[in-house]
Amino acid sequence: MTESTDKTAVLTQKWLAEIQALKQQLGEQQRERDAAWESAEKWRKLYNTEAEQRRTDAHLSQQAIASLKVEIQKLKGIEAGILVDGKITTAIQQEIQQIQSVKELQGKLIAVTKERDRLLQALKTEQDNHAQTRKSLTTALGDAIDSLARERKSEQGQSKANSL
Repeated sequence: MTESTDKTAVLTQKWLAEIQALKQQLGEQQRERDAAWESAEKWRKLYNTEAEQRRTDAHLSQQAIASLKVEIQKLKGIEAGILVDGKITTAIQQEIQQIQSVKELQGKLIAVTKERDRLLQALKTEQDNHAQTRKSLTTALGDAIDSLARERKSEQGQSKANSL
């Protein structure tokens, strides 16, 4: 009987050791699961942040594209308005048809580009001059208002002195 009790005690110790080992493994697995869950949550948040940024960028890009399309339509309208005169359009078409080689076309393109740049520079100069004129006129108007205010103040001071 003592032999059977000893065997039972040994088996019980083995089972208890096995249970303890399984508990440790279960605890390790739970910690690994929790760490994996936290990592997945972190990546999910990063993904959502990035996705939101991409959606915002896409929306801004769509707005920019729409704006540029409107601007292109306006420019086409301006161009159509400029070229409404049939004589001008015909003259341009004839001039283009006279171009015989790529070299001539390149030369014409260079000349047109230079003229465009010159006109853009002239426009910028005109805009700068306009801004300077506006600034000067605003300053002169402010000075005139200040001078008028001083004059009125001086006149009021003299009329009070005369009435005393």
